[in-house]
Amino acid sequence: MNELQGHFSYGRLLKYTFPTVIMMIFTSIYGVVDGLFLSNYTGKTAFAAVNFILPFLMVLGGMGFMFGNGGSALVAKTLGEGDNLKSNQIFSSLMIVSFLTGVFLTIAGYISLRPIAEGLGAEGQLLEDCLVYGRVYLLGIPASVIQNEFQNLYVTAGKPQLGLYATVASGVMNIVLDALFVAVFSWGLVGAAAATILSQWLCVVFVVIYFGRDNSSLLRFVKAKIDWHAMYKMCSNGFSELLNNVSMTVVSMIYNAQLLKYAGNDGLAAYGVLMYINFLFISIFIGYVVGVAPCISYHYGAQNNDEIRSLLKKSCVILTVCSLLMFSVSELMACPISKLFVGYDGGLYEMTLRGFLLFSFSYLFSGFAFFSSSFFTSLNNGRISAVISFMRTVVFQISLVFILPVFWGMDGIWFSVVIAELLASSLGMFFVFIKRRTYHYG
Repeated sequence: MNELQGHFSYGRLLKYTFPTVIMMIFTSIYGVVDGLFLSNYTGKTAFAAVNFILPFLMVLGGMGFMFGNGGSALVAKTLGEGDNLKSNQIFSSLMIVSFLTGVFLTIAGYISLRPIAEGLGAEGQLLEDCLVYGRVYLLGIPASVIQNEFQNLYVTAGKPQLGLYATVASGVMNIVLDALFVAVFSWGLVGAAAATILSQWLCVVFVVIYFGRDNSSLLRFVKAKIDWHAMYKMCSNGFSELLNNVSMTVVSMIYNAQLLKYAGNDGLAAYGVLMYINFLFISIFIGYVVGVAPCISYHYGAQNNDEIRSLLKKSCVILTVCSLLMFSVSELMACPISKLFVGYDGGLYEMTLRGFLLFSFSYLFSGFAFFSSSFFTSLNNGRISAVISFMRTVVFQISLVFILPVFWGMDGIWFSVVIAELLASSLGMFFVFIKRRTYHYG
């Protein structure tokens, strides 16, 4: 049975997107566990170093978001048009290209790691720790690319629960190896990086085994020549997600530079805590967006305009409820979470708590910013999606993180994200409104 067909009630929509939400939450949880082990077993300098260099490393693996979002939209649209063979050929070509891209990015990462770290201001022990962690982490970039793209492709295959199972297995492995390598063997940064990349390669093994044979999903690997025209369409459509990922990385680097300027290593450590917890909270938004996107693409390909309208309205209601709940929970949990990570240092704890209480206002708006960009990617309109992503990060966040600290100091750094998300969500909803007749969902 094709699970993308038919009408999505609230119950069916929540049931279909639930596995991807849990998958993303679990992914963020084992990221949080990484942070807990690093902060409590390696000290705040090593913890600051990881948070300093990690944005650069993550942008390399972020190529998978471009392949995943663009590829998922095209494959789902092709399935909606009824061409199953072509959809499998596109799917197979995508896997080959993404793996080769990951290998290339690993090599490029090794060449540029030190210049990037030094250019951002790292020196002394901070620089050495960045290099130690980065050189091990880079071995997992091909796996990271594939793991990121399959967050979407599991859903497109009509098997979102598979993504959940693979992520849970990967996450449990990461947590166990973190405990073993960092806490028991005292391998420090090398152990933390090794735990992460081994868990990522586990997901790749699962993908190859499952989709490399006959299975009950909508997709499988078949013998196919690389369709460069399809690759171009996928990359151009998914470019907004890559732009969003790269831009967020650039923003994180600039935030790190600003925090290093205003608060030194303590600022980097405090921001690291916020980023770990932020990923945990926004994973709910991202999981829902990833889960609903193939549904929109499928019905766009099948020209079911009424269903697209229904999915849009239901998504806005769901995101509103989630935004209010997440803001409330984050305000209530700011104190115990900050204490869990950095309770061993009173000054660092106070800085982290203050940042958390201000930063949490962004959850009122960020879900709509994510959804509006993904909505147009699902409609195979990568241009508008790219505009929303570009404005959200490159224009709004970068400009505000330079402007607001001049007037508000550290508070300006934390609150710049809140205002940027408000502006981005407003822009996204504006595009959704003005394009309602073009795509017939108005």
